Amino acid sequence: MFIHVETRRRKQWQWATLLLVVVCVVTFVGLALTPAPQRVSLLLEWGTIPANIFHQHESLLRQLRDPALLRLFTALFIHVAWLHLLSNLLFLVIFGLPAERALGSLRFLLLFLIGGVVANLMGALSLAGVGRPIIGCSGAVSAVVGTYVALFPRARLGLVLPLGLYMQFVRVPAFLLIGIWVLLQLLFSYAGPSYGAVVWWTHIAGFLFGVAFALVSRNSIARRLRG
Repeated sequence: MFIHVETRRRKQWQWATLLLVVVCVVTFVGLALTPAPQRVSLLLEWGTIPANIFHQHESLLRQLRDPALLRLFTALFIHVAWLHLLSNLLFLVIFGLPAERALGSLRFLLLFLIGGVVANLMGALSLAGVGRPIIGCSGAVSAVVGTYVALFPRARLGLVLPLGLYMQFVRVPAFLLIGIWVLLQLLFSYAGPSYGAVVWWTHIAGFLFGVAFALVSRNSIARRLRG
């Protein structure tokens, strides 16, 4: 596991988390302003549709060369329900900012994108033949959460909570927030939009990818923090 070291690096602006939030929000607003028939067409065009990726009568190698795999990436930024968007972005910010501080913005961006693609690929594999699109960055956020837990297993995160007329700063165990994240995903799976697939394998695969990413990168991260 990761061992915390003191850092002498100058504080750098963390741009990756902000960039991801902006792209997701802009995409959500754009879809919300699009007429329903066109919105459905866009979801089918840019969401990850398992049936378009894994064809029963083609070899896996040929399928992996299919341009439809681009949708594993574009689907990360598509949300059609505000609850889905808000829960994803809330936990992206909570876990993403400290993770980005440790990893560096570029490495963090790669974690989000590659972790999200791997998560969507596993989700599509688990639903091979299904024609409904997998959308949202839940798998990518799960990768960020997995990396954070692997790097800081005993961490407590500072949050500002509204308590009556006052704002109270509290420190919350990271695992408690992860539990809330899981509950929100359960809620969305039952109360979310009727269009689109909620795939638990995307969350599991994303989380495991994040843990593996942290373990493989821990030495370079430690050197970065010492530098």
